Formats: sequence, C-alpha cells, structure tokens
Amino acid sequence: MKILLLLTLLFYNCFAQKSVLTGKISDKSGGIPGVTVIIDETGVSAVSDDSGTYNINNIAHGNYTITFSMVGYSKQQKKIKLLSGETQVLNITLSEETAALEEVVITGTMREVRRADSPIPVEIITPKLFRKNPTASLFESVGMINGVQPQLNCNVCNTGDIHINGMEGPYTLILIDGMPIVSSLSTVYGLNGIPNSIVERIEVVKGPASSLYGSEAMGGTINVITKNPLKAPVVSADYFMTSWGEHNMDAAVKSSTGKATSILGVNYYNYAIPTDKNHDNFTDLTLQNRISIFNKLQFERKENRAFSLAARAVYEDRWGGEMQWSKQWRGSDSIYGESIYTKRIEFIGLYQLPFTEKIYTQFSYNWHDQNSWYGDTPYMANQQVGFLQAYWDTNFGEKHTFLLGAAMRFTKYDDNTPATANSDNTKNRPQNTPLPGLFIQDEWAINDKNKLLGGYRFDYDKNHGGIHSPRIAYKFSPTNMHTFRTSFGTGFRVVNLFTEDHAALTGARDVVITEALKPERSFNSNLNYVFNWPASAFILNVDVTGFYSYFTNKIVGDFDTDPTKIIYDNLNGHAISQGVSTNVELMFNFPLKVTAGISYMDVFQAEENSMGAEVKKQQLHAPKWSGNYIMTYTFNDKYSVDITGNWYGPMRLPILPNDYRPEYSPWYNISNIQLTKKFTYGLELYGGVKNVFDFVPQYALMRPFDPFNKYVNDPVANPYGYTLDTSYNYASLQGRRMFLGVRYNFF
Repeated sequence: MKILLLLTLLFYNCFAQKSVLTGKISDKSGGIPGVTVIIDETGVSAVSDDSGTYNINNIAHGNYTITFSMVGYSKQQKKIKLLSGETQVLNITLSEETAALEEVVITGTMREVRRADSPIPVEIITPKLFRKNPTASLFESVGMINGVQPQLNCNVCNTGDIHINGMEGPYTLILIDGMPIVSSLSTVYGLNGIPNSIVERIEVVKGPASSLYGSEAMGGTINVITKNPLKAPVVSADYFMTSWGEHNMDAAVKSSTGKATSILGVNYYNYAIPTDKNHDNFTDLTLQNRISIFNKLQFERKENRAFSLAARAVYEDRWGGEMQWSKQWRGSDSIYGESIYTKRIEFIGLYQLPFTEKIYTQFSYNWHDQNSWYGDTPYMANQQVGFLQAYWDTNFGEKHTFLLGAAMRFTKYDDNTPATANSDNTKNRPQNTPLPGLFIQDEWAINDKNKLLGGYRFDYDKNHGGIHSPRIAYKFSPTNMHTFRTSFGTGFRVVNLFTEDHAALTGARDVVITEALKPERSFNSNLNYVFNWPASAFILNVDVTGFYSYFTNKIVGDFDTDPTKIIYDNLNGHAISQGVSTNVELMFNFPLKVTAGISYMDVFQAEENSMGAEVKKQQLHAPKWSGNYIMTYTFNDKYSVDITGNWYGPMRLPILPNDYRPEYSPWYNISNIQLTKKFTYGLELYGGVKNVFDFVPQYALMRPFDPFNKYVNDPVANPYGYTLDTSYNYASLQGRRMFLGVRYNFF
C-alpha cells in the first residue's frame, strides 16, 4: 500500500502541469521596469524587466491574489484563477501616486498651494505618521519632526513647551486652522489638551512668520489643521493603554443635517496610578484626568464658498508631588504637591464673503482659566483672547498672487501676582492688550523655474508703538529633481513672563524683574535645498536647511546669580540661533520606508561683562546635536512593523551653585517599536514597547525630602544652601512600558 501511494505521488509530481503568469506593466508613457509582482498566498515574487514585462513560472493551479507595487505608483491587486498547465496573460496599467506631490499647505503663505510650489518650506505630519508611535496629545506627536523638540520643563507637574531649532517655546506660534488660539497662558498646559483625534495634518514652518501672523511667530509656526467633516470617517475610534496604567480614548462620528456636515469628537485621557521608580518619594509622571470635546460644522454654500464653525471644550485635573499627597493637602505646607485645574473653551470660524472677489473673514475666541497651587504658592489666572481677521486673495495677471489683510487681536489677562497689580501692589489691575495689524503679500511666478514672494506687516502696540515685519522669499527649481529656497524676515514678540514661563510660576524661586522689559526683535534667514531622485528601485528625497537667527532685546532668565530667584531683564547684547538640519526619506519598491533626520544647532547669547569682554553662554535645553528616525515594513497589507525614535546630544541644564548634578545632559536615545495587524472593515490591532532601552535620567529633583525649604539654612546638613529645584530636566522619567490598542474607521 505504501509503495502504491509513493508511486502515485511520484506520478503526480512528474506529470501534473504547472501554470505560468506573465504580462506587461505600463503607465501612460509605456512599460515600467522594477515593479514588484507578488502572489500573496505563496509569497512568490518577480520584478518587471526594462520593458515592463514579468514572468512567474511553476505555479500550481488554484485561486490567487496578485499584488503589483512600486514606489511612486498606486498599488493594484487582482484576483485570478489559474488552470493546470495554463499560461495566463495579465497586463496591468499603474497610475502615478501623486498624493505626496499634490499635498496642499496653507501656513507659509496663508493660501492653499501645492507643497512643492510653495516658496516657503513647510513640513507636514499626518495622523498616519502619528499612528506609528501612538501618543495622547499633540505635544508628544510633534517630536517626530526633526528639529522640533517637545521639552518638559518641570519634573513635578510635567509642564512643557515646543522648541523649534533650539529656541524656547514662546518663540513658537501655535495655530489651529490658522488662528493663533494657543498662546500666553495656554502655552503652559494648552498643548497637552489638543487631541490627535481632531487633527487632519500639522504644518510646521521653521523660521520667521511675523509678516503674516504677528507677535510670537519669531522662530517658527505650528498650524494644526483640523479635520474636514466632508472627508472624515462616518465613525472612528482609537483606544490604547500602557503598562504604566495610562488610558487614552478618541472617538468621532460624522452626521449631516440640511446643508451642514458635522464631526463630533471626544478625547479622554486618564492616568491615576502614582509611581515612584527612582525612590525620591515624588511621582515620576504627573497624574492626569482630561476630557476634550470637539465639534466642527462645514456648510455647503453657492459656488463652493467657504463657511465653517468649530468649538472645543477642555477640562483637566492634574497633580504631581509627594507620593502621599491628596487633595486635602492642596495649598498646605505639610505635604508638597503641584495641583492644576484647567478649564478652556475655544471658538473658531471661517466665512467667505458672497462677492466675486475672494474675501475671507476669520475669527477665534478662547477663554482659559487656571486654578493652581505649587506647594503653598497659589497661581490663579484667567485669560481671554479674541481675534478677528479679514483678507483679500486675488490675482493680478497670470503671474502675481496678491494678499491684503487686516487683523485685530485683543487679550485680557488677570492673575493673583504682581503682574496685574498697580505700582504699590494694593489694587488688582488686569492687563488689556489690543494689537491691531495690517499685512500685504505678493507672490510673483516669474516663470516655471523661479518664484519670488514679498511680504510686510505693520502692528501697533500701545506700549511699544509701531512694529514693522518685512519678509522676502525666493524659490528656484531648475529641474524636477532640484529645488532651492531662501528667505529673510524679521519677527517681534510682546512678552508676558508669568503666562509663558513655568519657572516664574513655581514656588521654588522668586521672580525679579529688573527693568521695564522691551519687546524682542529677531532677524532670520534660511537656505533650503530639496533633492528628489525617483530611481527604478527606490525614491530618495533629501531636504537640507541652514538657518540663522539674530535676536535683540532678548529677555533672559538668570538662574545662576541667586539660587532662590529668577532675575529677568533684556539681554545687554545679542543672541544667535544657527545650524543645519537634514532629512532623508527612502522608499523602496518593496514595502520598506526609512526616514531619518539630523540637526546641528548652536544656540547662545552673548553679553558684555563688567570688564567689557563679551561672554558667550549656551542656551538652556538646546542640544547641539539631535535627530530622529522612522522605519516601516509592511507584510502583505495586513501586518506592519514600525520602529521610531529620537536621540539627543548634551544640552545645558539649569543648575544651582556648587551643584553636584552635571551641567550638561548625556547623549541619550528613546526608541519605540510597534506591530500592527489590519483586519477587514477598517479594524486594526496594534501594540508594542515605548522607550525600548529603558532610558531614565539619573538626576531629577534637588532636596525632595525638604520640598518647602524649611531646613535649607542648616550649615551642617546643607552646607551649600541647596533648595528644592524642579527645573533640572531633559527627558521623561517614564522608563520602558508596553502598550496595546485598537482602532476602527468606517467610511
């Protein structure tokens, strides 16, 4: 019997006829070489030759799914049935993948233009990129951009800001749908309250933008473009949890009523497990309970005129401090805790006037209330910001695109500090700051290869008078593979220290302002080169930018003269931020994509000392070297692996006199890995490990055992007069942690 079975199998293998699959792969120009052809069920593959022809031999008869893919073209799949001994011809026409080339950006010029055509270099991150390393807020997500650094400024309450090219957070203007909605008071905690669920894309401009956006846009602009309800999924949800006990949930639903289409989204984040892995009796991660509700309406109008309204409400309760702290100790000097209640409401609108000419009006309003205690020091603040803008967008001939507009920004700010008191500190006097402005811009398409942009803005501040902000930019594209951009501009910033600098709020140091502070000014220039090489086996994109910024009247905080104080004044000298940033993107014709970036920055201030000699001092929290990397490999459209990470070189840190902690941080790297499994009907399951190498800073708090500084004057136990210091920080105290999540999108 065994002999008979063996002979039968031998007969079948010898005489059963195998099948052949062949054909030609073309586009509108002819055959395409280098296209990968895969039989999904067996993994057998082939690559098309110089004429676009492919052949796969010795295929058993059966039903198969054939996938055709190449970088720069839309992927295609075909289902076939092969008969025994059949030679089946399957010709395919692929269409060019133009999504990347046709990406529309608005931030650089306040107009919708193709990213490739913009004279201002704009970097884009999308939710697709967020999903490679899921996070609970925008603050963490933007760290995936080379040269953009989310910086934690306090080890207890985990406040943070976003640095662009080494410049502190107040130099970065945060916009939502083009409106300056996150500023001043809300920069301290507002960034954590923007959920990824509302984001369609984020546009980042590194360099001056004051000619369009006014104050605060000195160093760079981050514009959060919210989702268009017309393009959003009908239902979407994303939930993940970590081994530290963090929970994050995003959910959204789309609906239509009459001529209005709405998207309603909710984000909820909760972390409620006090953790102290470095054994200093302080929480390693701030406990948070946050909910954000977002609603956006898009209205259908005649001739496709724009009209949208959006609103968002945020509530957050966070605290960090000694492990035994509870709310009964809020504001006491017995057990140290930093407790912050944040309430925030935002409204944003865009309306195109019913004229033949394109005239747009935009408005925004936000109300932000902070109720906080830093130990036994209260900080109670309320801020309201109203913004109204109108602009005319038109063309003069075929070569000139013209923009003319006016803006009015009004800020009302009140708190319980001397910042809003009268001169003798006996009466409260809220700050009312109107800031009107006019702006003009002309974009001249000289020819197909040359484009010139000029812009100018005039703002008037009641304390500082008229402020002029010009800008000029030039783009040269000799071929499709090479693009050069250069720009020069000025910026200005009207400063409110108490609302922008968390160090000024903490009870650990007193704030001293030595003079009437003047507005800061900056002069910025950059040179950008983009190289795009679409080879047969891969597409290579290289983006190199050199930047230089010169600051006058820079407001600096002196942490060194007195360990119990922060002394603010205008710099008697100048400050410089300069460097080079390089991004490389490599997409292969097999499913591997690699992106890597590296930045070199030299950020410092120069000031004359009492001897008349110029003294140079490096900027705090500005590493000279930094970079990021993202690697994605996809298996048959069902499984994918993402490796992401950021690395930083030594950065200068705020230390106390005779501090035992090093003045510069070490080199370090934070790496993450994620595995994603896609199912049918828009369902995905993902999980992985964050901070794979378990990096945690060696030093954190100074004197955590005496947080209220009750025993600092003991010459025996504390000979150097150390005090509690929460600002020595350069990375999160969270170590390695696992995460698991599920997401669903139904269109």
